[in-house]
Parts: sequence; structure tokens; C-alpha cells
Amino acid sequence: MKRILTILLIAVLMCGLTGCATKTLLDPEDPVTLSLWHVYGEQADAPMNRLVAEFNATVGKDAGVVVRVDNVTSTSKIGYQLMDAQANVPGAAPMPDLFSCNTSIAHELGAENLVDWKQHFTQEELAQYVPEFVEDGMLDGRLAVFPVSKSSYALFVNGSQFARFSADTGVTYEQLSTWEGFFDAAESYFEWSGGKTFCAMDYLIRHVELDMLARNEEIAYTEDGWYDTESAALKQSFCRFAYPLVQGHIEVADLYANTQVMTGEVLCGIGSTAAIIYYNDVVTYPDNTTEPTDLHVLPLPRDGRGQEFMPQTGVGLAAYHTTAEKAEAAEVFIRWFTEGQRNLDFVVETGYMPVNNGAFEEIEGYEYPNAGYAYLYDAIRVMRQAYTPVVRPVLDGYYDKVNALYDGLREQQASNAERIARGESAEALVEETWEFFRSIA
Repeated sequence: MKRILTILLIAVLMCGLTGCATKTLLDPEDPVTLSLWHVYGEQADAPMNRLVAEFNATVGKDAGVVVRVDNVTSTSKIGYQLMDAQANVPGAAPMPDLFSCNTSIAHELGAENLVDWKQHFTQEELAQYVPEFVEDGMLDGRLAVFPVSKSSYALFVNGSQFARFSADTGVTYEQLSTWEGFFDAAESYFEWSGGKTFCAMDYLIRHVELDMLARNEEIAYTEDGWYDTESAALKQSFCRFAYPLVQGHIEVADLYANTQVMTGEVLCGIGSTAAIIYYNDVVTYPDNTTEPTDLHVLPLPRDGRGQEFMPQTGVGLAAYHTTAEKAEAAEVFIRWFTEGQRNLDFVVETGYMPVNNGAFEEIEGYEYPNAGYAYLYDAIRVMRQAYTPVVRPVLDGYYDKVNALYDGLREQQASNAERIARGESAEALVEETWEFFRSIA
């Protein structure tokens, strides 16, 4: 009976709503193997790896599809690795069949080289997914990146240390709900801690963009893929974050903020919701003392001047177009992977938002593994209801410039506090930081 149900499930997965008009190219006696690169946790027991094993032992086995994980990497690395693979750079791994990807990476690889998922899913089927997430995967009229999980940003706080800080200063979590309160708290923490940074931020420039949008300002880009630095509105928003930056109240994270929170270098971090899998139960301070993290996760601070915005980030799955058999095999895997409850279980474990409408509706009643995850998904719920998700446009060479910006800001922030202590004004350092930002182009 169980095998009959499995076969029926495969039929549904492969036929969808098409009425099985097209005969399958797959053969269980001669299975198709798909190589997969993904970014969902670099540990051996990563949630994605477990799901791949489950697929291979069930639906994949009966359909004639084997998914083989060849590379588990990070979102900051996979684009470069894919480009090297496509270009056959000496020493690079072969191009995978299926891989984690966003539209920027898909643009670099060429949408014409990727499977168009619109050729495999009907409009009725795609309507079962969150519309903004589907739209985010569109490139040159093709659905090049299929949504399997999406993320945003959140504020992660070391609750144990915050309790002491709050008891001495009166600063509350509620104060962190707006940027004005957040910056005041950062200044208070700097003074209370004897000069320690309050918050490490993974994507500083993104918050500058959101600040502009909240003020109904247009974000203008130049032809070379950078910001129009002649914009007075851009300078105003940039300087809003540059002031606490040069004073040491916040900082550009050293790669990812979670590391600095978990080592007690900073009290909190702003980064991807998916970073929750890298937050430990225990904080280990520089003097090797430890204490429970008591992780609290809050929505992004609100601007408070009107409409609120949240980044829509995260990767989907793209397939390199080689054979019709492999395209169909990838379709079978994606259908199975994004089913409602399975998608919900996966995203909750990895800190993402579900992509299936039904899964999103079920998230409020979910039993989370610990309090930190419950805080995270409460924050996601608040932002989903009250914030507008936005996606940055695809710009050639943009991320190379952003990386250069962050590298330069990290170098500057190491000496900013000393320079202010020697009598240099914060205003002068902010202007210097703005000029560096302009120079990136």
C-alpha cells in the first residue's frame, strides 16, 4: 500500500496540472544523476543534505532521479565558483546541474543557459507560491531561479548581556524597534561598556537604501553599476549610518555578524534571518568566560516616517540546461522539495521564509525547536505584515564594488575611535567616509 501511494505521489509530482500530456523521459531502471551545489549550512548534517537523502530513498528512487551533493558553500562564494565552473577555469569543479542561485548570479551565467521553470510549471501551479518570490526569479522573461526559500534581515541580540545593560541603563527591547531608539541605545552601550561596539551589521549599504525608500526618495544608479553619488538624498541617508559608524557605536561586520555576537565582541548583529543556524546556545567572551546566549531576535528597526521596507533576499534553485532528461529530473526534485509542510519544516530549521502560500499560512502555529527560533519567526511575521519587501535591481559589477566599500570601511573603523579621542570631529570623519564611498565608482 505504501509503495502504491508513493507511485501515485510521483505521478502527481511529474504531471502537475498538465494532465500528463507529456510522457516522462525518466526511467527508474536507468536513473538520471543531478549534481547539486547549495548554500544551506556547511555542516555535514545540513538540513538540505538530509532532505536530499530522503528524496533519493523515496520519490527519487521510484522516479529515476538521484541528486548528488557535490558542494556545500556560502552565498558569498557560490557565484564566483559557478562563474569559474562555467568558464572552465583550470582547477575549477565541473558545472553542476542544479545549484543555489539568485538573479544576479543567473544574469552573470546567462538566462539562456538556464532551465526556464515556466516551461515546467503552469500558471495555476506558480500561483501557489508567494508572488513576490516568483517575480524575484524572473530574468529576461524567463523564470530562471525557482523560489525554494527566501530571507530578510533581522536584529539578533545576546539576551544575557542585554539584560545587564538594560538593568543599568533602562534601555529596553522596545527602544530597538526604531532606528532613532536603536542609535541612542548604541551610544548608551558604547558609554556603558567602556567603548565597545553595540552592533555589527552585515549589509550596511542596504539599510542606506531602505532609509531612502522610507523618505520616498528614488535610488538612482549609474551606468557602471554604482550609486549616483551626486544625489543629496543618498548622502543624507548614508550619513545617518556613517555618524554612529565613525564613533564606534556600530560597525561593518567582519564577514558575518553572528561570529562577533557569539564571541561577545558586540552585543547584537543585524544580518540575514538565515544566520540563525550559526547562533550557538552559549556565548564565549574574549576572556574565555561563557554564558547562555538567550538569543532574542527582533524585526528590523522601523524608520517611523511612513511606509516601512524590508529586504527580500536569499537564493532559489537554478538548473544548468543540458538535456531534457536532466531538466525533468530537476523539476521532480523541486516539486517535491517545495511541497507545503516539507518546505515549512525546511525553512524553519534554516531561518528562511517559506515560499509556498499554504506553508506561509501555517507558520504561526508551528512548534519551534527553541525560543530563539520562535522570536525569529515572530519577527518575520511582523515584518511580513507591516513592511514592504523590496529587491535590488541586477547591476553588473555591483558586488565587487560593495566588497571594496566594506573592505575600506573595515580598515577605517579600526582607527576612527582613536582619531576622535585625539580631537578629530565626527563630522570630519563622516565627510571622509562619504568621499570614500563616492570614490568606489
